[in-house]
Amino acid sequence: MTNWTSAVCEANGIRIHYTRTGADKPPVILLHGLMTNGLCWSGLAQALEPEYDVVMPDARGHGQSSVPDYGYRYEDHASDIAGLIHALELPPPFLLGHSMGGMTAAVVASRKSCLLRGLILADPTFLSPKVQREVRDSDVADQHRKMLAKSLEEVVAEARRRHPNRSEETLVLFARARLQTSMSAFDVLTPPNPEYKQLVREIAIPGLLVFGDKGVVSAAVAEELQHLNAMLRTEQIQDAGHTLHLDQPARFAALIKSFLRSIEELPPPGVREGQPDVCG
Repeated sequence: MTNWTSAVCEANGIRIHYTRTGADKPPVILLHGLMTNGLCWSGLAQALEPEYDVVMPDARGHGQSSVPDYGYRYEDHASDIAGLIHALELPPPFLLGHSMGGMTAAVVASRKSCLLRGLILADPTFLSPKVQREVRDSDVADQHRKMLAKSLEEVVAEARRRHPNRSEETLVLFARARLQTSMSAFDVLTPPNPEYKQLVREIAIPGLLVFGDKGVVSAAVAEELQHLNAMLRTEQIQDAGHTLHLDQPARFAALIKSFLRSIEELPPPGVREGQPDVCG
């Protein structure tokens, strides 16, 4: 981790902070979920670093990125990532997103497939309209507001009680990210989300959907999505909930590496015939 760089770029009208492992290797961008930040991917980044240039941005309203007064729809997050790819002058990267980051990645891939080489969705927020309303109406934002009044030590202590098997380093990383999450970031929970089945239909690059047996995406939904897009593979990880990359980190990393290597064996993508959008 000592060779990683921390920097800020201007994209889509905001400042996006990111951490990057660097070196002249194929780029992989990792998108985090709500109430976390780019550095929360440190474990996976360490596993990928020998073969890939891993870029871990903080979403708007999170980490050290800008906190604009408005603009927290998934389309805004997706435009941030398209802007980041342009600002860093990356060759088409692999894009991996978890939870909120998974939905963001799906929007990027459906709108700008030619910007990307491959897509990985880790238990994305593919929710029915009913569940979207339930999440919005829940106390998740109020709980976070109370959390922001606590010290880092208090947040770590609470997390330790909930997750006694996680390392102290992981607990501190996630607690610090929680305290760096603005209340504005919760605007992303306002329905409606993008229609995820339509997004999946429009994705024109190889994709992998990874989900747990106790997460958001069910096996039935995964099967339905695979039928909608023949380029999408699905993999279920047993004994894993929504935070499958923390519940089963070794299995998760192995699946990601296997998928990335399989895509690297394919010729680099060009702009495909029938592309739903053009890249500029």
